[in-house]
Amino acid sequence: MQSGITASLELLDTFRAVISDSSVRGLIVGIENEALVSKETLPSAGSFEEDLGQLHGLLQDNQPAYIILRRRDWDSRVAPFICVAYVPDIANVRQKMLFASTRNTLLRELGSDRFGESIFATTKGDLTAEGFKRHDAHLAKPAPLTEEEKILKEVKEAEAEASTGASTRKATSRGVLTPVTEEALEALRNLKSGGFINLVQLAVNVEKERIELASASTAAIGDFTRVIPDDTPRYSFFLFDHTFEGQQESPIVFIYTCPPQSKIKERMIYAASRGSVVASAEADAGLTIAKRLEASSASEVSELQLLEEFHPKKEEKESFSRPKRPGRR
Repeated sequence: MQSGITASLELLDTFRAVISDSSVRGLIVGIENEALVSKETLPSAGSFEEDLGQLHGLLQDNQPAYIILRRRDWDSRVAPFICVAYVPDIANVRQKMLFASTRNTLLRELGSDRFGESIFATTKGDLTAEGFKRHDAHLAKPAPLTEEEKILKEVKEAEAEASTGASTRKATSRGVLTPVTEEALEALRNLKSGGFINLVQLAVNVEKERIELASASTAAIGDFTRVIPDDTPRYSFFLFDHTFEGQQESPIVFIYTCPPQSKIKERMIYAASRGSVVASAEADAGLTIAKRLEASSASEVSELQLLEEFHPKKEEKESFSRPKRPGRR
């Protein structure tokens, strides 16, 4: 809400003079006859903190005022002036509302780009060196996290814990201990036996806080984008049956997919539980996990990538022959 009050020409001229004269610390602005006017000019007698002492005798305990102070030099990265809306708690209610609703007008007409800060004060004590020290300390504190930011922080911490094998919850070596159902373990054992199944997907049941079998199927790597969901995380165990240099190989690959659009709570639980899943697959289902991969979606996993994971190309070093010594003709 705007009050309709505007800056007087006298105030605009006074502020322009303050800008160009570094010997002036600032000025006090009031409201008279529906206009913003300059009430007092403050000389710069010392440092910013020292000059704050002048305000004590110029401000009234029950009368609002605007205080414009030069706090920094022009070569600072922050604009030099600070605007303080001094509105005492015991001031007249109408005056409080008037000064609160006119503050934006004052900043706009004097030039918002000239002000690095705009704050409120309710007592003279707020405008002392100690008061500004408290103000600066408050600004230096990190802003409180929103609920979503808190959960995201927990997701990152859970991912870090899972990658290092450390967790503040039930277990350390296996991440967060989330039980794996017997049905899921049986599917993993069948994967090991080399039957028709070559892809086992496990999912977290958030409500029951356990890991369950999502599917057990036969799929080529090119089918991953069709069979592995792209809207929720998934633990996939893939039997990578392939031939390399005439040798048949069938390593088991653990693939953790975590789409960015999946729910934050899901991401946190999956990240914290993946170490437990791998440990259970090895200890309880007897699998040997040859490689562990992580991707945002199944589309990032290709046959070429898997081949390079298991059979990285060897760099061939070029040999240089020593040049022959010139002979006689």
